[in-house]
Amino acid sequence: MPIVLVISDSMRNASLRQPETSTTATVTHIAAGDDRTRYDRVTIALHWLTAALVLTLFLLSQTWGFLDKADRGSLKLTHTTLGTLLVAVIVVRVAWRLFFGSRVVAANAGLMNVATRLGHFLLYILLALQLWLGFLIGWSGKKAALNTFFGAIPSPFAALTFTQEDHLFFEEIHDWFGWSIIVLATGHAFAALFHQYVLKDSLLSRMLPQRAS
Repeated sequence: MPIVLVISDSMRNASLRQPETSTTATVTHIAAGDDRTRYDRVTIALHWLTAALVLTLFLLSQTWGFLDKADRGSLKLTHTTLGTLLVAVIVVRVAWRLFFGSRVVAANAGLMNVATRLGHFLLYILLALQLWLGFLIGWSGKKAALNTFFGAIPSPFAALTFTQEDHLFFEEIHDWFGWSIIVLATGHAFAALFHQYVLKDSLLSRMLPQRAS
């Protein structure tokens, strides 16, 4: 009987300790941000940096039209520099998402989930095309280079000859794409606010920095 009691007590103690270990592991998992309910810090930082750059670039493009041509140089140089920086941010963001970033559970289901994914995909495509057009505008100009604060980025199409009509066409499409991105991003923001404050599913909290407890 003593042997049986010892074995029984050991089994009971082990069973009591198991939930504690499991609970501790779960808490640690959630604290590390791996519970798939929110994005990791790098993803959040890159998201808001992208948003800030896109908004700043748009505002700059809408501002220099009110200035004399002689006074537009510094704003345009800032615009091209920030546009070049945005290229680097998006490349890092895509790479981080593919290889390192946390994956969260989809907030929507069915057609709403499909619409959300299509909206994100369209926004990425428009951003990529918009940035490419920005380079084409610089490369199709008189100096065949994109001027930035980091220096001039020469055209890789030196063998090609762009006309003035090409340059103006690139500028016009660039302007249309800029407005399209702002409209789409505004819809994205309102959708996030609708989820957060109407549906109350804490969707926006996924992309906000976590407060220290």
